[in-house]
Amino acid sequence: MSTYAIGDLQGCLAPFDALLDHIGFNADRDRLLLAGDLVNRGPDSLGALRRVYELRDNTRVVLGNHDLHLLAVVHGHAGLKSKDTLQPILDAPDRDPLLGWLQSQPLLVDVPGFKAVMTHAGLPPLWRLDEARARALEVETVLASPAKAEAFFANMYGNTPAGWHDGLEGTDRWRVITNYFTRMRFVNDAGELDLGSKGEPDRPPAGFMPWFEHPQRRERDIRVLFGHWAALEGRTGTAGVEALDTGCVWGGCLTALRLEDGRRFQCACH
Repeated sequence: MSTYAIGDLQGCLAPFDALLDHIGFNADRDRLLLAGDLVNRGPDSLGALRRVYELRDNTRVVLGNHDLHLLAVVHGHAGLKSKDTLQPILDAPDRDPLLGWLQSQPLLVDVPGFKAVMTHAGLPPLWRLDEARARALEVETVLASPAKAEAFFANMYGNTPAGWHDGLEGTDRWRVITNYFTRMRFVNDAGELDLGSKGEPDRPPAGFMPWFEHPQRRERDIRVLFGHWAALEGRTGTAGVEALDTGCVWGGCLTALRLEDGRRFQCACH
C-alpha cells in the first residue's frame, strides 16, 4: 500500500488520470490525499469532481479557496467570474450529491502513520496543532449546519481581519480561520496575513515572509502537506514542509508525493 499526496487539480482531469496511471494507483490498495482546489480554471471541473467523488472511499480531501467559491456560488452568495469553469457543475444532473459531498469535506486532515497534516494553504505558524485542529473543526461544523452555512458563505469573502485573536466571534472569526487555511501565503511577525500579493516567494511584501519561514513557527516537528502556492514550484527549502501545487492549470505539471519514501512523480499539463 502506498499513500500519495497530490496538489491542486483545478479541473485538470486528463493530467490527473495520467498521473494516477503513472504511479500505478490501485484503488483497492493505495490511498490518495488531495490538497484542495479540485475545481476551477481548468478545462473539466465537472469531470475532476466526479473522478474524486468516485475515489472518495480511499481518498482524503481538504477544501481549497476555489472549492469554497463554487459552494458560495451554489448558495447564491457569489457570481461566476469570467475565468471560472464551474457552469458544467451547476448544470450537471448529479450536482446535488457532488456538492453535498464537497461541502462536507474538512479544512485540515491528519495523516496517521506519517506525523503529518494536510491543509490547502498550510499551517498558520503561530498556532499549535491542537489549536489548528479545533479552529478547522469550528468551520467544518458551521458548514454542516444549513443556517450557519448560509451566514458563512454570505460573509466569506474579504481580507479582514488580517490576523487571529481569541476575541473574534461569528462570521469574522470564521472568515479569518478560512483565510488562514485556504488563502495564506505571506505573514508578518505577528502572524497577520497579506492576501493582496500575487505570491512570488522571493518578492514578499515589505515586512512579510512565507508562512513557513516565520522564525517562531510552532510546529516544526509536524510534516505539513499543502497546495495553493504554484509559484513555489513544489519547493520550500524548509524540511518537512511539502509544497504540492506545481501549477498544472497554468501549464506546469501535476505532482504526487509518495509519503513512504518522499519520492515525487509528475505529469505534464498542456
